[in-house]
Amino acid sequence: MQTDSMLPQELRKNYSGVGAALGDIVKSEGPMGLFNGVGPTASRAMALNMGMLAGNMKAKDMLEDYGVAKKGEATNTLSASMIAGFLGAFLCIPFDFVKTQMQKMKPDPVTGEYPFKGPVDCARQTIATKGPLGFYAGFPVFYARIAPHATITLLAQNEVKKLWPMLGL
Repeated sequence: MQTDSMLPQELRKNYSGVGAALGDIVKSEGPMGLFNGVGPTASRAMALNMGMLAGNMKAKDMLEDYGVAKKGEATNTLSASMIAGFLGAFLCIPFDFVKTQMQKMKPDPVTGEYPFKGPVDCARQTIATKGPLGFYAGFPVFYARIAPHATITLLAQNEVKKLWPMLGL
């Protein structure tokens, strides 16, 4: 439904709602059509979370080691969250790029073949045609979108962890 409005008018499905979209996908692509892109999407989520969570812990330690702020202080928590947001975005964008390419691909009108055989093929073709930096096109915009999400998530996580002792956890 999200990308339908980006298609040319003659290719749009103009879904009336989520139920109509799900039904149309099952009818035209089968039940497994609902899971197209799940691999690249899960890989993207894992890369983002790895950068966020591991980066947050390491950044807190480094900020304390360099005397910037002690663990537990608001400055340490906020700064570490912002650094972790950058790391999450940096690790995530190649997977996001591949995921987006896989979701947007259309079969060739003449041969009926898709441009990529899968996510690994998409990554290989990107490196061959654009080089490794091809994955990072649009990074500033991507960072501006992802970093606030990561920062807020990590700040919220920190506050929830403070509640654990009160709950006996």
